[in-house]
Amino acid sequence: MKRVTGIGGVFLKANEPDVLRDWYRKHLGLEVEEWGGVTFKWHSPSQPNPDGATVWSVFPATSEYFAPSTAPFMVNYRVEDLHALLATLRDEGCDVESKTDESEFGKFGWVMDPEGNKVELWEPPAGNSPTI
Repeated sequence: MKRVTGIGGVFLKANEPDVLRDWYRKHLGLEVEEWGGVTFKWHSPSQPNPDGATVWSVFPATSEYFAPSTAPFMVNYRVEDLHALLATLRDEGCDVESKTDESEFGKFGWVMDPEGNKVELWEPPAGNSPTI
């Protein structure tokens, strides 16, 4: 079974999310969209049309989305079979959240690493990955 197949997103907490987004826009040229983040579409010479994306987004420092982690970041990893991987991680003794989410954006699950960082696992929907 494949485990992680790529990075789906990088999420940061900020005391002043708009200021941080503006800094990244001004100094690094990120085209921050209305929803508060950036979608980096994947292209390759063999596939010139985007076949997936990595998301970058800023959350308010008060967001509970990363809980129980107290880290100011969270990485989202792409996986091929979320439920099988979560079961394997449980069998291996990992701290896996019992909750999962499913929507038009795919399937999501979470595990805590040994340092207390929350890791988001994402199985994109069948076909091309949606863009936000």
